[in-house]
Amino acid sequence: MLLTILYIIGITAEGMSGALAAGRHKMDLFGVIFIAIVSAIGGGSIRDVLFGHYPLTWVENPYYIIIICFGAILTTRIPSIMGRLEALFLFLDALGLVLFSIIGAEIARNMGYGFVLIVISAVITGVFGGVLRDIFCNRIPLVFQKELYAGVAMLVASLYYVLIEYLGIESYIATFIALVCGVILRLLAIYYKMGLPVFNYEDKQKNKD
Repeated sequence: MLLTILYIIGITAEGMSGALAAGRHKMDLFGVIFIAIVSAIGGGSIRDVLFGHYPLTWVENPYYIIIICFGAILTTRIPSIMGRLEALFLFLDALGLVLFSIIGAEIARNMGYGFVLIVISAVITGVFGGVLRDIFCNRIPLVFQKELYAGVAMLVASLYYVLIEYLGIESYIATFIALVCGVILRLLAIYYKMGLPVFNYEDKQKNKD
């Protein structure tokens, strides 16, 4: 029950964040709702298709779509207020990333997959909604440029796997530990601007031309 409540909070926050991104690109209402839905459940949908996990989460629970749409429309009504809640959204984004990653890891584990695919499932679930959002908004996905993001998903999935498979901890306890550790790590990454090394290549020959 707690995971379901947190999941609803996560998709709502991601959907509202997607709506704001659509607003920055002056999209109409359909575009706003579409980007909100892609941001919130795009990663989970890709995971379900790739791993053959049917029915898709939003098909099994269509009210998730209604919640996301409501959040997106609400965002268009109070954009100035949403802009002032940046700190809250950073926290909710961290919560959503970690929660989605754990859900992705849990689904892959329940389907009998090993460590590598469990981590991949976590990354797809946690990250690809934002990747799709940025692609549709015609910009380089932030996950490829900003503080630790996909790395957090990988570490959370790894911790979740080790706690259950090697330490024999109950699933709900492992979920709680991974959730707390993941959110703290993501917030620390934002605060201290922790990230992976950046590859900066300039074609000198092209510059000469």
